[in-house]
Amino acid sequence: MTALAPPDAAAKETQILYIGFNQDQSCFAVGTNSGFKVFNCSPFKEQVNRELDGGGIRYVEMLFQCNLFALIGAPNNGRFPPNKVIIWDDVKRKDVGDISLRQEAKGVRLRRDKVVVVLEYKVLVYNFKDLECVMEIDTVSNPKGLCALCPSPSNPVLVFAAPTEAWCGCQAHTSPLNSLALTLDGSRLVTASEKGTILRVMDSLTGRMLQELRRGAHVAEMCCLAFNHTSSLLACSSVRGTVHVFQLVESCAQDSAAAVSTSDAAKAQHQASPANQGSNSRSSLSFFGGLVNYFNSEWSFARFRLPGAETNVHSICSFAAERNTLMVVTATGQLHTCLFNPEGAPGQECEAATSISFLPQPKPALDDGSDKLPDIEDVGAENEVSTEPYAGNARQGLEMGGWVRALACSDKIALRENAERALPA
Repeated sequence: MTALAPPDAAAKETQILYIGFNQDQSCFAVGTNSGFKVFNCSPFKEQVNRELDGGGIRYVEMLFQCNLFALIGAPNNGRFPPNKVIIWDDVKRKDVGDISLRQEAKGVRLRRDKVVVVLEYKVLVYNFKDLECVMEIDTVSNPKGLCALCPSPSNPVLVFAAPTEAWCGCQAHTSPLNSLALTLDGSRLVTASEKGTILRVMDSLTGRMLQELRRGAHVAEMCCLAFNHTSSLLACSSVRGTVHVFQLVESCAQDSAAAVSTSDAAKAQHQASPANQGSNSRSSLSFFGGLVNYFNSEWSFARFRLPGAETNVHSICSFAAERNTLMVVTATGQLHTCLFNPEGAPGQECEAATSISFLPQPKPALDDGSDKLPDIEDVGAENEVSTEPYAGNARQGLEMGGWVRALACSDKIALRENAERALPA
């Protein structure tokens, strides 16, 4: 998910403030300087186009494909200010609830029973039913809202950045964190630092590192990290205009490395595991791996380059419903799809399939002249949202701290005393 800087107030054309996929990557939402839009990925189709009075929408969080959204307004929005999280019912075409805050909301995550609001120094968890705050957690400075929530009730995990190794915590990087994402079932976590060169895949509950991947040798700001639905592939995009695809090990959770006491021994066992001999690229000097980790790095097995005019722009990526297909959405209003071959030679270039401009799409209408969208499920704000659990994505950076913490997100969780304070009035 990508939140972008507000456009020039004098600009009259539609400008994108936010792009982000929903939990199962079947749709993506676009926040603009006049409202928000939702597009279905396959087949590509504009589902929602809302022009809202008051100003721009800089954050749009979907709840799968139902009619409920969480919105955060741009600084110039008089109707939806940035210190409120608005629960929007698209069937009723109005806001049905809001969470007022003392400071600007940096991000929001939705689950069928929880709303997670990210502030610069806190993460707040609310019940969806009555918007009552049930948890307050201190974090490091988080101006871009780095947080990931697994919506699966069987593995309710909340991941955020922590200042030190704390309860259920692990050190992901020595440099400040920039991006993180969870798998579909919430069992794995991937992180990247502000350098953007190394990706680390870990067990989300124990913090044990399962795999280390190298995006590149040069520093680059990461835009997005995304697993496929079977947790066998990982994609990442950066402002350098490239998207990389990696193969993941099948199951490190069954390895006996969990019983190894030292991290060096665990890493050696992991690298020697047959499950780790996938199709990711490796350096021809990998035999120096014991001395220089760079030479033993796993590089992406496939790569897609955005067209030359779309370098140095923010983008998000995900795996399409079609087999071996990658989707890339850019902040310039383009949707690209490309094909890759998991059995092909390492280092392959993805084959460009389609390129669609979604920014100038007209507002859809039905045959009867109305613009009500029947394929958006009406669940009602007062009822429990019934959806299949899928994991979502999250990205963005921190100014300090390279620690992440994974918590079980429930009403009866045991927290430290300083994390149980009531929400300030």
